[in-house]
Amino acid sequence: METQHLKRNEYMAWIGGIAFTFLIAFAGYLLAKVPGFSMVGQLACAIIIAVIYRQFMGYPEKIRTGIAFSSKRLLRFAIILYGLKLNIGVVLSDGLGLLVRDAGVIIFAILLTVWIGKKLKANPMITLLLGVGTGVCGAAAIAAIAPIVKSKEDDTAISVGIIALVGTIFAIGYTIVRPFLPITAAEYGMWSGISLHEIAHVALAAEPGGQDALALGLLAKLGRVFLLVPLCFIFMYFMKRKSTNTDETDAKIEFPWFLIGFLALSLFGSYVLGHSIPVSESFKDIVSTVTTWFLTAAMVGLGLNVSLHDVRTKALKPLIAMGITSIVLAVLAYFII
Repeated sequence: METQHLKRNEYMAWIGGIAFTFLIAFAGYLLAKVPGFSMVGQLACAIIIAVIYRQFMGYPEKIRTGIAFSSKRLLRFAIILYGLKLNIGVVLSDGLGLLVRDAGVIIFAILLTVWIGKKLKANPMITLLLGVGTGVCGAAAIAAIAPIVKSKEDDTAISVGIIALVGTIFAIGYTIVRPFLPITAAEYGMWSGISLHEIAHVALAAEPGGQDALALGLLAKLGRVFLLVPLCFIFMYFMKRKSTNTDETDAKIEFPWFLIGFLALSLFGSYVLGHSIPVSESFKDIVSTVTTWFLTAAMVGLGLNVSLHDVRTKALKPLIAMGITSIVLAVLAYFII
């Protein structure tokens, strides 16, 4: 009887923790509807609320198991669903030239961010994650790489929060300078897709340029998302080499099975869904919305682990490194479009 009571309590703590992350995610959704915060987005707003809650109310220990489930399991499930956003057929047929430039952008962003971070003596893990997020696809890339490089949850959450906020600032900046640039709408869209941080940021910046700008921007961005999978395996290779060279017996690298799911859903969405299996746009919108909510709830779980003291002491220098890289990347991308 006592065992059943304990199991029931554990189950309620699990359910309660998951529900709590979705509650804060909903608060983030509402905050994102407020003028001004709408530019920041649901994800960043939810992380901000989670961090503030942690500072004033502390970590809700009684429901830790559910919160941990959101920050780990739901996060991986969200990344798998994220694969449906990637149309591999379009990338390979229309975007091979862009794919080469996307690969260059990823390598450049990671190496430059890490190099500047070393010069500034910044936190190496946050710097690396910000470099990956800047080069590939923001929060999703950070979430995929973090378990491979064994990032702490608070470092991952800090990195996600920074990439969301800085990416939004850059996207707004792009829309402001667009009328003054001597480039076509298609070139502007390509520039946005090659250099901005997240798919949402690309959509925000490219949409004012018209349908051509938006289509090319998203195509360029999807190329960077496509390269996330090989990048993860490259990081796995280097982490295994590092653990071998340093004789770390406990440094086993867990295979990121969720990336297989990501790739499988990408193939399914590209060649089956909408072809052999007809679906409506409303269905795709529903899947996209579910993905956003799962990702937001997961980020809330991470955000509850963040200490503002750690943000002050650990995040400033990586933020500077990422900011410099983002500016340099924007300038270089403008000249290679």
